[in-house]
Amino acid sequence: MPQFIIKVIKWTQKYLSDCRLLSIQTTVKKIQVHGNKIRYLDYDNFSSKKSENLVLLHGIGASAERWSNVIPFLSKHFRTIVPDIIGFGYSDKPTVEYNIPFFVKFLEDFLNSLGVKKASIGGSSFGGLVAAEFAIKNTNIVNKLILVSPAGTMKTSTKTLEEYILASLYPTHDNVWRAFINMAFDPRTVTEQTIEEFIDRMKLPNAKYAFMSTMLGIRNITNLSSRLNKILSPTIIVWGEQDDMIPVKNAEDYRNIPNSNLQVIPKCGHTPFTEKPEVFSKIAIDFLRGFNSIK
Repeated sequence: MPQFIIKVIKWTQKYLSDCRLLSIQTTVKKIQVHGNKIRYLDYDNFSSKKSENLVLLHGIGASAERWSNVIPFLSKHFRTIVPDIIGFGYSDKPTVEYNIPFFVKFLEDFLNSLGVKKASIGGSSFGGLVAAEFAIKNTNIVNKLILVSPAGTMKTSTKTLEEYILASLYPTHDNVWRAFINMAFDPRTVTEQTIEEFIDRMKLPNAKYAFMSTMLGIRNITNLSSRLNKILSPTIIVWGEQDDMIPVKNAEDYRNIPNSNLQVIPKCGHTPFTEKPEVFSKIAIDFLRGFNSIK
């Protein structure tokens, strides 16, 4: 394909994405959390201060924009706060040990800095693991919990996960493209913009260090399955049926959460909110609004 056509396609994809996000009241903000600059997106379509808070946590190696396909739906109902988790995106990446207690403490401090006392939390993959651990420790803060293909319970690795790790350490176009294509069920949902933005992020100072330190932190988790029953918040677990990165069989451990329900989305890979944004948004909104029963 001629380079000119490729450039036009990439520009159009980015333009449409930017228009979609700018069509709602959104602000890119930064805040200091214990001396670290944290970038986050704040979507609030409500003039009233009574709007409920929804915090969304991205997966490892990603950024807040990973949720962009569902923000237009969710922000109609909730104030939606989406941080670049410390160590990722365009937030600071200090040279510290990135273990799960570190991320839980970060989320506590981040919400406290924003003055958020209560919120529903949604997390994808690594972000789902952080959300679950946060809910175990902070039962007084979490209203409801949305866990999307959460990490933390896999006994063995998968080829797709290994390809993603390779792409993070060696972010060539071919490596990243292969990793994202294999992560998805529908390859058409993987855009050139997604690939280029991932490559750009992984080239930032300390990005690879934070990624690998986090991977080690995830692998060092112990007794998660036996602790999940301490989550008191109503919880919905959402999984893509064709998730080859963290297969849906790993949902079984998360069913130890007492007040939980599992929703499996067919013809869908690791990130349902990018592949099936309308389906995912309806599940999330109905759950948060109390329109579905927890079984």
